[in-house]
Amino acid sequence: MHYLISIVGLIIVLLLAWLASNDKKKIKYRPIIVMIAVQIVLGLLILKTSIGEFLITGFADSFSKLLGYANEGINFVFGGIANEGAHTFFLFVLMPIVFMSALIGILQHYKILPFIIKYIGLVLSKINGMGKLESYNAVAAAIVGQNEVFISVKNQLGLLPKHRLYTLCASAMSTVSMSIVGSYMTMLEPRYVVAALILNLFGGFIVSSIINPYEVTPEEDIVEVQEEGKQTFFEMLGEYIMDGFKVAIIVGVMLIGFVGIIALINGVFSGIFGISFQGVLGYVFAPIAFLIGVPWNEAVTAGSIMATKLVANEFVAMLDFVKIQDGLSGRTTAIVSVFLISFANFGSIGTIVGAVKGLNEKQGNIVARFGLKLLYGATLVSVLSAIIIGIIF
Repeated sequence: MHYLISIVGLIIVLLLAWLASNDKKKIKYRPIIVMIAVQIVLGLLILKTSIGEFLITGFADSFSKLLGYANEGINFVFGGIANEGAHTFFLFVLMPIVFMSALIGILQHYKILPFIIKYIGLVLSKINGMGKLESYNAVAAAIVGQNEVFISVKNQLGLLPKHRLYTLCASAMSTVSMSIVGSYMTMLEPRYVVAALILNLFGGFIVSSIINPYEVTPEEDIVEVQEEGKQTFFEMLGEYIMDGFKVAIIVGVMLIGFVGIIALINGVFSGIFGISFQGVLGYVFAPIAFLIGVPWNEAVTAGSIMATKLVANEFVAMLDFVKIQDGLSGRTTAIVSVFLISFANFGSIGTIVGAVKGLNEKQGNIVARFGLKLLYGATLVSVLSAIIIGIIF
């Protein structure tokens, strides 16, 4: 029965994307079908085979070791602040972002990441039927982050028409950066984190090619990656360490504000209506949770977590999810975990607009105009990835 529900959910997601399409006549259906099939095959490979288990274990172990190295620096600076055995969110979830950012900087400095991103992007462009720039951008966003990716293509940014700009921004909002993947793995099962990273990559192409279909001419189909200014190794390292620290602080400050505000609203709603605000959102999102494969008896709880991610951010939702996931079925845990792994929330609209505007004022204003449509598409990507997990679980 759950297969039928998930398939109905898949059809509804594709229909919702189709209804929002800029030009329904230009939609290429063959690449969409191929990419959905690729999602299912990759999902099965990751979650249902010994090869997938081996790869996930290796990936998780690698990140575990990296977090261990990060903790060496954290303990050196903050040792003794946290109570013995305590798990302080700021120290053990946010501070490792500094180390991961430094590691990404090293890989960038020695041209390892640009090489990987470029050629994976070229392969993907053959599958998705989209331009090389769009494919490069999607892979780059998943590695370096939704803000930094625009810096790497800033030479082309001012020349891009509105429709191509939408696809680039949608890819950035639909993915997450590798610098915070380790943080996610401290709260969610690594296999679901990895599955979401891969499924969202293809999901972003699927939804964008329906909502925003267009042709890229051979003359337009180029990628001009901005080379960073010549820096010494230690100049670069210091810059990336500071960037990682800024991200950690910003996330921490946002969490203080969002968690506090949500607690306030929950208190007001509980006092007046006898039910929390998140409880209300749970009922609103319960049908969506059910359609992506969550059992009906857990749909309200799952819907509440999903809504929290949309109105706040994924970290706030994960903190709430960690408290209750032991009481949920494995199926619900898998579906909700995958749904949470993306930057699809209202705050990301401002983040992306700011990133683009900082590089090109005119293009930033254009992005601001289709900000809600960006969020709509990115949310459909998260729902699509969760449905694929529901089908194969």
